Amino acid sequence: MSSKNIKTISNPKLKLEVLTQDDIQKIHNATLHLIEKVGVRFPSKRALELWKDFGADVDFTKKIVRVKPQVIEDALKMAPPAYKLAARDPQQDLQLDGNHVHLGTDGCGVEVIDILSGEKRTSCLQDVRDIARVADATEEVAFHWVAVSAQDAAVEARGLHEVKAVWDNSTKHVQTESIYNVEEAKAAIEMAALIAGGRDKLRERPVLSLMQCTAPPLGHDGGSLDAALLAAEVGIPTGFMTMAACATTGPTTMAGNMTVGNAEVIAATAMLQLAYPGAPVFYAAAMTASDLKTGAYTGGGPEDFLFGAATNALADFYNIPLSMGAFATGAKEPNWQAGIEGSLSSFMASVVMSDMLLGCGFLHGSRIWSYAEMMMDCEIFSIVHKMMQGIEVNDETLAMESIANVGPGGHFLGQKHTRKHMRELFMPQFMDRRPYSEWETKKDDARDWALAKARRILKEHQPDPLDEKVSKEMDRIIKSVEK
Repeated sequence: MSSKNIKTISNPKLKLEVLTQDDIQKIHNATLHLIEKVGVRFPSKRALELWKDFGADVDFTKKIVRVKPQVIEDALKMAPPAYKLAARDPQQDLQLDGNHVHLGTDGCGVEVIDILSGEKRTSCLQDVRDIARVADATEEVAFHWVAVSAQDAAVEARGLHEVKAVWDNSTKHVQTESIYNVEEAKAAIEMAALIAGGRDKLRERPVLSLMQCTAPPLGHDGGSLDAALLAAEVGIPTGFMTMAACATTGPTTMAGNMTVGNAEVIAATAMLQLAYPGAPVFYAAAMTASDLKTGAYTGGGPEDFLFGAATNALADFYNIPLSMGAFATGAKEPNWQAGIEGSLSSFMASVVMSDMLLGCGFLHGSRIWSYAEMMMDCEIFSIVHKMMQGIEVNDETLAMESIANVGPGGHFLGQKHTRKHMRELFMPQFMDRRPYSEWETKKDDARDWALAKARRILKEHQPDPLDEKVSKEMDRIIKSVEK
């Protein structure tokens, strides 16, 4: 079996503190006050009845739940602080332990810049397959989100078609944000169990994880809640993502926006722990600031970068892993804006050691997939990966013998020390370091090279195939869900 490398950040030398412990405690206290006095909307009969059983104040008409702080805090203490995301190939299993940052694609976009024609068009199932295949061959990508919507697939089973398309084309872990009703959740669990080798093995090797979006402010989607409960029951890691936005679905102030989003996430997370103590859960967030001119989701900006670092402080406070949105630039094409937003968002989320980092490959605030953007985002992650290693100082790296050999006025190109360590220096794939005269003649740039790499991967890379019997059984399960 060939070795399959995944590039992740671990044992960081850089540190950052955005919130003090006092700040975190204030946000936590304010969050508990909101949950107890204002309430959170849970439009699911099962969720409402569950909360009632645990002593919450439940308004079944308005579907609003108010919970005492101690219930929330005690429930969160039952969540496991670390666990593994399994892959179809065990070599690519991922540890969520606070000491690794794993990069994933983003989802769920609705348009694609076609890899051949360059034209923007509606996304389809073949795009899900192609993106998964390119990601499978890219070491910076540790796991998959379903990147784009398969809009040519039956809507009632679309999420299942998407998950299978990824498993057909990659051996890495799959995390989907597109399973949000009971029927699809049951089928997805069956499909995951096929890969894991049975339901009993699925709990040990969760090859699938679910992410559900909240409905800010202070709300949830009923189908998503029911799907999350089913997943938690069988040990599939599950997280709730808030996308509360300053000035629209959250207060204008960043602390207020974080408090609203935090209430959504920890209330639902506590619910899963009350139902299934010890179920693997994660905190998920992609908070932003609304554009004051249009009210639109920005997908970038200083607020996003600060949220990226601050949210991890909250996840660490609750001692659960974090899935953090990054990279999903508001730029319309791979350009300077995309580079700035991708670099700062990924750095801020990485320097605080967010377990899962999302967003590579998207433009226009997670709406449009771009293969060129994906490749360049991965290069940004590689730069952050190198930066996070810091500077190692020891007898070997001080290079005193080599310096003495060269002496004043010489060069180090012929030194054994240089040959030994030269591959430790960062070598970009897409940053332009050519002589000006060569650039002036060719006038090509990173976008051209990135797109060429993606095209080459799509043409040449053959992922390890999914077992034929498993694939056919998955097709049967999906067909049973389609109307």
